[in-house]
Amino acid sequence: MWEIVLPILGFLIGTVASLTGIGGGVFIVPLLTMAYSFAPANAVGTSLTAIIFTALAATLNYSRQRRIYYKTGVVLALTTAPGAVLGAYLTTIIPARQLGLIFGFFLIFVALRMVIDLQSLRQRSSVVEQKRPQRVVRSETELFRSTGVMILGCFLSFFGGLASGLLGIGGGVLLVPIITLTMGIPIHFATATSMFTMIFTSISGVTQHFLANHISFEYALLLALGTVLGAQIGAYTSRRVSGKNLRLIFGVMLLVVSIQMILKYI
Repeated sequence: MWEIVLPILGFLIGTVASLTGIGGGVFIVPLLTMAYSFAPANAVGTSLTAIIFTALAATLNYSRQRRIYYKTGVVLALTTAPGAVLGAYLTTIIPARQLGLIFGFFLIFVALRMVIDLQSLRQRSSVVEQKRPQRVVRSETELFRSTGVMILGCFLSFFGGLASGLLGIGGGVLLVPIITLTMGIPIHFATATSMFTMIFTSISGVTQHFLANHISFEYALLLALGTVLGAQIGAYTSRRVSGKNLRLIFGVMLLVVSIQMILKYI
């Protein structure tokens, strides 16, 4: 009966996910686990399936804005995809209680990352930054000239893929900071490139989850009906709307959900 509201919920999740850059899985997995009584592994597999459609929709919009580093995204996928397969496999051997607790504590990390304002830290470090400015690449060609940076980015991106397959989050929560801080890609291009990479990452994880029978395609498609439209709107307005207040509101919501989820599985 309550399945009919999934497209509406998916729309809200897709919009917020695109605006905040955190990935829809941090909302979808708790939703399916707590509201629809999914086992954590099944919630993860179903979430990752819906994220494929979200990533495709967001990539289409970002492509029109010419914000995607395609070659970089493909190279990163060479490590995120195997990471997603390994993460999805781990859900078959980790007990439901432990998997639920892992996701609950991960949500706390994401919630705190959204709520805490790092502006004061940036101001404190402004003197250091002036002496040693953060490296920012101006083009994809310049990025590929830095072999060491590419290797480091690919190595760390493996863990973004691992989190994607294990937690059903798409990987953007970790991938965006990785490619922004270690590779010097500007944040707007990092978010778009992450969404493009997420297509390959999610498909890899979903393949393993499908073999493990962790996916409810009915729920995934109902969610995708909403997330696809939401992702388009979120991507379109990402440069025009400040996500600060949204981050605060949904960060607090995630914190409450994470505590409830942890209490459920303790």
